[in-house]
Parts: sequence; C-alpha cells; structure tokens
Amino acid sequence: MRDINVSEITKNIKEMCIEANHFLSDDMKEVFCRAVDTEQSELGKLVLNQLNENLEIASRDMIPICQDTGMAVIFINVGQEVHLVGGDITEAVNEGVRQGYVEGYLRKSVVSDPLIRENTNDNTPAVIHFSIVPGDKVDITVAPKGFGSENMSRVFMLKPADGIDGVKESILTAVKDAGPNACPPMVIGVGIGGTFEKCAILAKKALTRDLNKKSDIPYVRDLESEMLEKINQLGIGPGGLGGTQTALAVNIETYPTHIAGLPVAVNICCHVNRHVHREI
Repeated sequence: MRDINVSEITKNIKEMCIEANHFLSDDMKEVFCRAVDTEQSELGKLVLNQLNENLEIASRDMIPICQDTGMAVIFINVGQEVHLVGGDITEAVNEGVRQGYVEGYLRKSVVSDPLIRENTNDNTPAVIHFSIVPGDKVDITVAPKGFGSENMSRVFMLKPADGIDGVKESILTAVKDAGPNACPPMVIGVGIGGTFEKCAILAKKALTRDLNKKSDIPYVRDLESEMLEKINQLGIGPGGLGGTQTALAVNIETYPTHIAGLPVAVNICCHVNRHVHREI
C-alpha cells in the first residue's frame, strides 16, 4: 500500500490547468504541423498559419491559447494499492482547478446553477471521472473543454440494424451540423456502445488519446482513417472558410452494449484540443 497525500493531486492539477491552457500537447503539435503542410486551399493555409502564430505567441508570452479556457474535465485513475490521505480527493481536485484558474489568470466560465447562472468565480466545480485500476499510482488527465465545440457534440441512439453505416452517417451528420461553429480544424472523439451516458464519456475520453496512436481493434482503426478522409472531403476547412483540413484526427473508443441498442456519441473539439497527462 502506498500513501499519497491529496495535496499532491491539488498541486499537479493546478499546474496542469495552467499548462493545458498555454501550451499545445506534443501530439497536437504534430498533427497541426501536418495539416499546415497538407492543406491545399490558399485561404485554408493562411488560416492555419494564423492559428499557428497564435499558438507560438501564447507559449512565448504565457497567454491562453484560446479566450475560452473551458470547463475543467478531469480523468483520474486511482491505483487500488494507493491510500489517499490528507483530505477528500474530490475537494482536492476542485482546489487544484480553483488555484490553477485563479492564480493562472484564466477565464472563469462555470456557473453554479444551469438556469440561475451565477458565476462561481473560480471555474469550479470540475467534471471528474474517477476509475479504480490496478497498481500503486494515480494517473491524471486534465482536459479543459471550451463550449464552442462542446455545444456541437451529439448523441445518437441508433438501432442495431443501423450498423456501421449508421455510425458513419451519425459522425458525418454531427460534423456537418457543427460546420464553422466548432473552430475547425476539429478533433473528433467518438464513443460507440455502452449506454446513453457511457458512449458520451467514451467520446470525451477519446479526445485525450494520443492522436498518433491508432486503435488496437482493426475495424475501428480502419473506421478512424475512413472518417478522417470523408470529413476532410466536406470542404468546411480551417475556420470554416473552405479547404481540405476540416479535421486533424478522429479517435474512436468502443464498449459492449445491449442487444437492443447501438449508442453513438460524437464529441467535437476545436483545433487546440487541450489535454495534459501526468502520473503520480
């Protein structure tokens, strides 16, 4: 059994919130640079170069890469051999978010009630997904999610008979409906299977997977490639101004489901797709 004080979790999440909002992850840098080289439209290439300049300025001058610094989404895998001490882990996570957004001078975008809409002034509470896993470490992913792209995300409750063609059509429908509103070039996270809520979590988690790492499942790997190609043929392009780089990547995660259902979630993210990973 390994003791970990929750203050360590607070400290790391504070740093990760600041890092995620100022620096593009390495996998995002790679696919973004690839998109600049691949884009065939002159206007699209101009937009990508402007976005790239913004990213360089943000990292150099410690300015957020987007004015919407998002709602903090946290995935935490806690090893079953870990003994958390020093306080409540949920409070520790939210304290890390609070410190990161207040001390990092990041925009506070969370309201305490969805209808009364009074700002909490520290970007808490976060959306936290806990999992208990083997081992003696705590694995943390922080993924601030802006709502320009979040608002364009969809859940489709398909029938089993809709099959893989129905899944493809759902993905393309979500991207077409999003158009320029999701700040393309987008990253598309897709969850297939489970239940109504499970497929949505899968889709969100898919956005945090290394964009250069393909699925281990052959048909899923093929589907990711096919969907990326078809999405980039839609002509939406960078900034929605036309071009060949509408999406940077398509990541798909699957889960067993009920004999009567085929849930599909499409979680769209903008061109920064912020995510930071650490292990304690």
